[in-house]
Amino acid sequence: MGRYYSGDIEGKFWFALQSSNCADRFGRTGQVPNYIEYSFWIDDLPEVQEEIQRIEDKLGIFKEKIDKFFEVNNGYNDHLLAQNGISKELLSEYADLLLGYQIRDELNKNGSCNFTAEL
Repeated sequence: MGRYYSGDIEGKFWFALQSSNCADRFGRTGQVPNYIEYSFWIDDLPEVQEEIQRIEDKLGIFKEKIDKFFEVNNGYNDHLLAQNGISKELLSEYADLLLGYQIRDELNKNGSCNFTAEL
C-alpha cells in the first residue's frame, strides 16, 4: 500500500517521509479533493530549479552518500539509515529532490508537467 502520483510524471511517495503535497514547495499549490492536482508550465522552471538548488545545498555531501546508499539498497529501515549516518529529515529532502528532478525534466522535455497526487 502506498500513495502514488501520476500524469505526465509518475512515482510513489516515500512512506512516512514525503507528504502528498510536497510538490507545493516547487511553486504551485495543488487542489485538494481526494487527490492533489498539479500543473506546472515552462514559466515555472526557474522556481523549480531554485528549489532543487536549495534542496541540493541543504543535502550537501549527503546527496552523494544517499545516492550511493540506494545503489546497493532497494529499501531502508531505521537501522540501515542510522548505520549509514542518514537522518529521516535528510532522506525526506532527498525524496522531494527526486520529485523536483522529475518535474524539471518533464518541463524541459514537454514544456508542462501535470500530475495527480493521492492523499
